[in-house]
Amino acid sequence: MAERSNRLQFEKSPYLLQHKDNPVHWQAWGDEAFRAAREENKPIFLSIGYSTCHWCHVMEHESFETQEVADVLNRDFIPIKVDREERPDVDDIYMSALHAMRQRGGWPLSMFLTPDLKPFYGGTYWPKPLFLNVLGQVAKVWREAPGQVFETGDSIVEYLKLQKSAQAEGVGLSEEVFGAFFRQSLMSFDPAWGGFGQAPKFPHANQLSMLLRIWRRTGEPRALEMVKFTLDKMARGGIYDHLGYGFARYSTDARWLIPHFEKMLYDNAQLAVAYLEGFRATQEPMFRRVAQETLDYVLRVMTDPEGGFYSAEDADSEGEEGKFYVWTFEELSEVLNRDELDHFCRVYQVTPGGNFEHGANHLSLAAEFAWAEKDHPLIRSASEKLFKIREARVHPHKDDKVLTAWNGLTIRAMAIGWQVLGDKKYIEAAHRAAEFLKKKLAPQGDLLARFRDGEGRFAARLDDYAYLIQGLIDLYQCDFRPEILSWALDLQRRQDAKFWDAVGGAYFFTDGSDGSLLVRGKEGADGALPNANAVAAANLLRLHDLTLDAAYREKALKTLEVFAPTAAEFPSAFGTLLLAYDYLTDLSSELAVLEGKEGEGAAFFEWLRGGFFPNHVLASAVESADFPPLLQNRRAQDGKTTFYLCRNQTCEAPSRDAAEVLAKLGECARYDLEAGRV
Repeated sequence: MAERSNRLQFEKSPYLLQHKDNPVHWQAWGDEAFRAAREENKPIFLSIGYSTCHWCHVMEHESFETQEVADVLNRDFIPIKVDREERPDVDDIYMSALHAMRQRGGWPLSMFLTPDLKPFYGGTYWPKPLFLNVLGQVAKVWREAPGQVFETGDSIVEYLKLQKSAQAEGVGLSEEVFGAFFRQSLMSFDPAWGGFGQAPKFPHANQLSMLLRIWRRTGEPRALEMVKFTLDKMARGGIYDHLGYGFARYSTDARWLIPHFEKMLYDNAQLAVAYLEGFRATQEPMFRRVAQETLDYVLRVMTDPEGGFYSAEDADSEGEEGKFYVWTFEELSEVLNRDELDHFCRVYQVTPGGNFEHGANHLSLAAEFAWAEKDHPLIRSASEKLFKIREARVHPHKDDKVLTAWNGLTIRAMAIGWQVLGDKKYIEAAHRAAEFLKKKLAPQGDLLARFRDGEGRFAARLDDYAYLIQGLIDLYQCDFRPEILSWALDLQRRQDAKFWDAVGGAYFFTDGSDGSLLVRGKEGADGALPNANAVAAANLLRLHDLTLDAAYREKALKTLEVFAPTAAEFPSAFGTLLLAYDYLTDLSSELAVLEGKEGEGAAFFEWLRGGFFPNHVLASAVESADFPPLLQNRRAQDGKTTFYLCRNQTCEAPSRDAAEVLAKLGECARYDLEAGRV
């Protein structure tokens, strides 16, 4: 048997580096570890997590830091560690395998594999005594019944291949799916606290975005009310950080009161967009402010000096979950004057007994106070004092890797933030991030997935391409820089070449070059992140409208067709796909704005960006331009700003009437939510 040691000190992942001093002989995912498993005929113990995962920390402390567990793992297994944020492709396969075993998913993901990487048994977090028992039982079965183990692994892999092999069946979606989505949302909606489902309660940003579009096209007041109520309750709750801003991952209770305290970049990017859209639709000032504060949190805390965006902040500090964020009544009494203390405690529901562990309080805005109460002089002065004190505490660990996919989502959020809020810092941040990604993560043209500590690594997956293309399209919609759209088009060509399934339609998640991945699958449903195929479909529709290239639209239609049967059956799981379908079935507008020399189009853009006009694309230039094709052969007539509006490939006469054009953009293709209901 070859002498092995822990090899994680050679990695860049913050999660893997957290485990580099474990007595477990951890190996990184790769040929060296696979070869050892084959040569020594040992099963692989695969542990997948991420650096800000609370239960990953718990299992490390209870098990992986102990010599007792390490001895068993090192003797009977080849232990491999994977950062799910670096390798979502690996994580997806083995999390799907866990679900196939009829077990609930989560992290840490603990999976046992044959030497040829086929999963045969798994779980998530196991306390040390149970974990030791599992290790003993698995080792025993491996010794005594290896044939049974291989048979199980083979059957699971065949199941996964079947599950992830969606093909176009010639049946598309119909607008009836919007009614089904609305009814499913209504059934799961929490009328007391907002959101969908019960504890633990997660934000569902794309579900809210889809409900806004249903309201826009049907006038259904309940769709709008679900969105408004949920946005209000989340922002008031403890899932929102009232001192430092930004949203935590999820709420442990139905009231949004006590969160799981980790903050993820992708959540904050998606929720910023949800609040921006909520403001566009309702003009509710609270939504505008929450979006602004969330984007400001990302700029202040989650931004690399060179422009990329970091991945996450941990829930734990000093070994305790939430310690950075909570306050005892005694702590507040020591630093606030009497008037500040009394009013702050009323507004944020602070009591001597607390609402969290060990008598601590986590802040949430009391129902009797309006959001504007945050601007009361006593609240402002108290908040400033407490924020300064909190900044001096030991901060939670920050995962400072830059992920292409999540940066794409955040570029989009910053771009839309500039459109709605008008502050140039947001568009500047979006451009800096785009430049960072192009320099560090696309030096040869093809995207890489992760940058950290001077190293770009891992071939990009579909989500990296789709999210970044989406972000670049939204960034182009801000200031119409042709090089931004050109890069988006170049990435789209690369995405098509690497991931498109020319036989069955839609995109594979991986490019097929990694032989260690047992399954090359396609997905259409959302998870914590928007589905990459769904984002890709929307991108294709928008790129078609900007370039007039019919091939983009054909791919979008085929992608929607692939997932249509499942989306029709489970529409609430396909919110992002339905956003693309909403764009397709609406009076989707292509607007070319040729500005006159005086730049009088500025007022029009301000009106447009402040309202809720979701299904359109813009291209603009001063007087004339040849790129993108939407601008070709169009001029500012008589030197005055001229609007060229087309809807569903039918163009209207040029107009100089901004109000008329804006009114037309506000029109939509209406449908009946009850259509097709039995």
